[in-house]
Amino acid sequence: MTKIIKGPSKTPLPSISTRKLSRQSWKIFQIMAEFVEGYERLAEIHPSVSIFGSARFAPDHPSSQLTEEIALKLSNAGFSVVSGGGPGIMEAANKGAFEGKSPSIGLNIELPHEQEPNPYQDLALTFHHFFSRKVMFVKFATAYVVMPGGFGTLDELAEMLTLVQTGKSRRIPIILVDSGFWSGLISWFSNTLVKAGTISESDLDLIQIIDDPDKVVEAIFRYYEHRRFEPTEEEAELQLNL
Repeated sequence: MTKIIKGPSKTPLPSISTRKLSRQSWKIFQIMAEFVEGYERLAEIHPSVSIFGSARFAPDHPSSQLTEEIALKLSNAGFSVVSGGGPGIMEAANKGAFEGKSPSIGLNIELPHEQEPNPYQDLALTFHHFFSRKVMFVKFATAYVVMPGGFGTLDELAEMLTLVQTGKSRRIPIILVDSGFWSGLISWFSNTLVKAGTISESDLDLIQIIDDPDKVVEAIFRYYEHRRFEPTEEEAELQLNL
């Protein structure tokens, strides 16, 4: 005869109050509204380059000044520049683009600290949710330019690398600026992640490190030398499922 051993009795799951459930459910509509507004207002902003970096750098910081120069060159070359809309590198990116020929776009986020909209935005959108904002950075980008930054910058970089690596997004130039800042991370990718087998050596080809502003622009044009800036039909279909 089989003996059934009973485990300790479990505490029943708490029931969710109707009020709390209703509030959570209605939140969906706010999220939907952010996506709809983002899609509609950014759909015709192309080609565009998304620029990321620290919110903590002052305007006279070398990375801020370099970002402003890169953004100005990209804007005058015909690229709309998209940043997070806040201070630091984001402000430098918007300022450089604002002074150039193409639109300066800010995808602002409501945060308890650090995030105040900068005044250099031709088009400013404000998001409550990081994930909907992140989709907008990726969905319409022709290239990613990543300046020195902290956790938020690393998050955006890892997100883009993951989407391209897994085939969930089209491949675009991903350019890290400031070799002195990024070389340690790339060495760790190569000496630790590749050797451990957690990424492939070919995954390192997704990234370029460039220090010169003119060469940043050249690298983007070189990538698109034999193809359009707009996604192909296949890539556009892929982007629908981001």
